[in-house]
Amino acid sequence: MNPDLAIVLGLLALAIAMFALNKPRMDAVGLIMLTALPLTGVITMGEALAGFSDPNIVLLGALFVIGEGLVRTGVAQRVGDWLIRTAGTSETRLIVLLMAVVATLGAFMSSTGVVAIFIPVALRIAQSTGMAPSQLMMPLSVAALISGMMTLVATAPNLVVNSELVRHGIAGFSFFSFTPFGVPVLLLGILYMLFARRWLAAKSHRDAGDVNRVSLLDWIEKYQLAEREFRVRVTPQSPFVGKTLGEIKLRDDSGINVVAVERKRGFSTEVFAPRAKTVLQAEDILLVDVFAPKVDIHQACPQLALEELPLTGAYFSDRSQEIGMAEVMVAADSSLVGKTVIEAGFRSRFRLTLVGLRRGQKAMDGGHLSAPLKVGDTLLLIGPWKEISRLQSDRSDLVLLNLPTERSEVLPVSGKALQALVCLVVMVVLMIGGIVPNVQAALIACLLMGALRCIDLDSAYRSIHWKSLILIVGMLPFSIALQKTGGVELAADGLMALTSGAGTYALLASLFAITAMLGLFISNTATAVLMAPVALAIAGDLQASPYPFAMIVALAASTAFMTPISSPVNTLVVGPGNYQFGDFVRVGVPLSLIAMLVSVLLVPRLLPLFP
Repeated sequence: MNPDLAIVLGLLALAIAMFALNKPRMDAVGLIMLTALPLTGVITMGEALAGFSDPNIVLLGALFVIGEGLVRTGVAQRVGDWLIRTAGTSETRLIVLLMAVVATLGAFMSSTGVVAIFIPVALRIAQSTGMAPSQLMMPLSVAALISGMMTLVATAPNLVVNSELVRHGIAGFSFFSFTPFGVPVLLLGILYMLFARRWLAAKSHRDAGDVNRVSLLDWIEKYQLAEREFRVRVTPQSPFVGKTLGEIKLRDDSGINVVAVERKRGFSTEVFAPRAKTVLQAEDILLVDVFAPKVDIHQACPQLALEELPLTGAYFSDRSQEIGMAEVMVAADSSLVGKTVIEAGFRSRFRLTLVGLRRGQKAMDGGHLSAPLKVGDTLLLIGPWKEISRLQSDRSDLVLLNLPTERSEVLPVSGKALQALVCLVVMVVLMIGGIVPNVQAALIACLLMGALRCIDLDSAYRSIHWKSLILIVGMLPFSIALQKTGGVELAADGLMALTSGAGTYALLASLFAITAMLGLFISNTATAVLMAPVALAIAGDLQASPYPFAMIVALAASTAFMTPISSPVNTLVVGPGNYQFGDFVRVGVPLSLIAMLVSVLLVPRLLPLFP
């Protein structure tokens, strides 16, 4: 071993020790190694910084942006809701569905991209079900890694091994050559994670501040709003058509409050706050609150040519993306003191509707619009979220006391889900078809999302997980250093000596194990680059078919379960899952052994060693 190689291996050992101790944090370790390696003289500073221009790093950053676009438009929320709805109360069914969906998508697009997209989905599921995020993040990364064993284009190592076959004048693998090996590994991986997730159950990221937050349903019960809500459509025959809300005086004459108006605008529906000057149109849908106890809206609707429509949520809670509530208190020096809601021009001033009033511990049952307001009165307001947001900056008359938990789930651009999906499909088609490089396909999708206003520049920059990118960039120079110092050749010679004269299964198992072990220290793509020529050389020495040896290397390169730096897929889930280095070792080592056992047993049967 030459001195340069000894220094590089020493730095690598130091990095692994710091990762194991989790001191300093992982991205800091990456920066330390990126700075230290050029000081050895083995690589230049330019080579150390080359990772910043690596297409895969740019691709990863772009995929973060695409994932954020899917979150902002509600695509991720809908996928999470579908998973929760389909799984019901079964955590087992939820993990099975999550891993199956991730592995299926990862078979046709970048596994790193799938993880970047599904991290917010998994976090939303954890919040909705009360599960610890750690119980979902590890199954997510495992499924994404196994997806690399499903198709030719699922991960870069597959393409590297295939290119090596072609370079040697051998026909490459077909698109689905990997599927017979990936599917059994996926099934066993799902079964394994159903058991192994119990080791991660204690790691929760739930925000303690959310425990005491109230929900819309809490307020509906607290202010006795149930059975006061109705949804009616203004028919063309209604006397309300063409008149303003101020003119029809529904609130004064009928004891009916218009909470919001739904109106079609082209292909979308707008929900806006009612004002005295709002002119009603035919086909408008009114969300109304009947606060007068003697009003029978079922009789009033036919008389006013209004069509009563069904409701799907308690007091408009099904419209929580557009309509929210806020609890406020009348301030001591408020100009509202002594005035009724009508006298104060409450709706015109705040663009919100008062639907509940509590004085002390008791909610007022009717008559709250005509009661003079007093200092300390607690009011429940309802209206569009953008109007509620203004209360936070205007504290002269009302003090904002509380917002419901639903506020954190409001989507910034809820009407753009279809556009975001189109951008995702464009990216996937470009990647599968090989029309442009993967990074260019992702950048095209990012620009499309921006042009269609699914995401803006500020949110795009915020969405990128810079810590993960720095860690990956910091560790990439090790692969260059190991090649330049002869570390790769040393490993290849050792493998040839180790497998000399061994049986078929022992030979394949050794090749698999050494490839997987190399993946602990360098990227799985670099591992495939280094090990594919070795595998083909062994096949040539044995005068055997190259396919089983090439396949073993490709499958082993995707078996990167054992450390958080084995693959960017693992690195991405470290933060959201609150994992330590040892979590990956504890969960990943047994799973890697399972993957090796399946691969070694199946490969020589489906890809014969000697044609």
